Amino acid sequence: MAQRKIPSIMGTQHPDNANAPFWDSSQQPFISAYREMNEAFENFSELDVDEYMWDWEGKHADAAVIDRLFSTEYDYFKSHQIGRDKFLTFRFPNIWEEKGYNLMQAMTAILSSEDFSHDLGFDQRPLFETILPMTQRADQLIEMQILFEKLAKFKSVEFTKSDKNNPYIEMIPLFEDFNTQLHAPEILKTYLKLHEEHFGFRPKYLRVFLAGSDSALTAGFMSSITGNKLAIARLHEFAQEENIEIYPISGTGSAIFRGGLSPKRIQRYLKEFPGVRTATVQSAFRYDFPLEEVTAAITELKAKLPVVEPLKISAADQKILTEVAEESAEFYAHTLDQLVPDMQPIFKAFPKRRDRRQHVGVLGYSRSVDGIELPRAINFTGAFYSIGVPPEFIGFGRALKNLKPSHLETFVRHYPSMADDFRELANYVNLDALEILKTHSSAWADVARDIMIMKDIFNLEIGPKTREQQQHAEIALQVVQIKEGSSIAITALINRMAQLRHFLG
Repeated sequence: MAQRKIPSIMGTQHPDNANAPFWDSSQQPFISAYREMNEAFENFSELDVDEYMWDWEGKHADAAVIDRLFSTEYDYFKSHQIGRDKFLTFRFPNIWEEKGYNLMQAMTAILSSEDFSHDLGFDQRPLFETILPMTQRADQLIEMQILFEKLAKFKSVEFTKSDKNNPYIEMIPLFEDFNTQLHAPEILKTYLKLHEEHFGFRPKYLRVFLAGSDSALTAGFMSSITGNKLAIARLHEFAQEENIEIYPISGTGSAIFRGGLSPKRIQRYLKEFPGVRTATVQSAFRYDFPLEEVTAAITELKAKLPVVEPLKISAADQKILTEVAEESAEFYAHTLDQLVPDMQPIFKAFPKRRDRRQHVGVLGYSRSVDGIELPRAINFTGAFYSIGVPPEFIGFGRALKNLKPSHLETFVRHYPSMADDFRELANYVNLDALEILKTHSSAWADVARDIMIMKDIFNLEIGPKTREQQQHAEIALQVVQIKEGSSIAITALINRMAQLRHFLG
């Protein structure tokens, strides 16, 4: 076992909350970069999360976070040491995807935090591992470690001769698309080899981060949920083969499209993704449900995640599920190409929840499918919900109907919550809004087919059941009717619908 506490719960800065945070007296759902330090402390102390992600990818981050936390909450962190009891984990920018302006700042912050905590008498280095988003290859992980090693040695020689820094940083690869998730074991095998060549030893354990959102955004929900399951099963197989401890982290939002982890769906999450050892509780999970419900859900996850038996998928089933994911991605991508132009006014009106750098251009990067640029996964998900078309349906119905009997049987067996998930999703469909959309593009008729196929297979009741869902449906129709009109009006409607369904996107 790893000679450290492996966090079960990671709070993140994903901007998917509909409501203001419980700790904010101004009751504003927008959380500025200046308030994120306070947020991290409240998440540690009030919600008892083990770990908090400090995000440098595509956004503004406070480099003085450790100094501020220790200065303002010294008594708390004296007894809940960062790096031993609680963990603050930087997510580096990926210098192969965006400009690396932030990288040296982030690395320097890690080194100076070590000095500061040492001077305060803490025995533990507070920051010792980082996440690399959009990891594609093993050499990228090693390159990050070598850069850090060089910077640490340079600082120790030129700036702080009496206080030597630890030149080693642990890397957590974040695999975001179906291909890298499926081939995570092969990438990690190469990484272990390169690591041993450079450092002269093998890591005792690896934490591996699997995204739930971006894989859904780029390849559709069927591909994404299948890819996550395959990755979890294959990582645990790899751990046994290589005799190394592996602790998968799952990046999941409250929307089913983005993984479906909310305080109301703990049992479903444990059933669908057994073998995940760290769950991300994003902003909607933490702020869009009553506080006692959130803390109870976190307590339950902490008790069950470390001990649940990991997912096992036979080699034959792995092959079939890979084919299922690839086939379904084609249905999704082909339809999405034709829907995106129609969705631009909604994407543009989408409300902001965090300080983000510009998404494209000098500072950012964009996701794309078939060359069509897409917004971030949260905005994408919320935009489709806001017109009464949950994105989980896009391509799913036709892909399911198209599966060969053996493939269908295998997929159904490995997705036990499918009927329940789509029963819930059916309540957020607005068929009247879809009728209007069908006059814009024939692709909407394909989405309507997806919905009707799922309706027939699972005997779904399409449309709202509760008062909140009824209000949601009425507003969705308004959004579609004024789609090309006032952006401000659409933003207000999107905000209201997010509150009704307990997540922004």
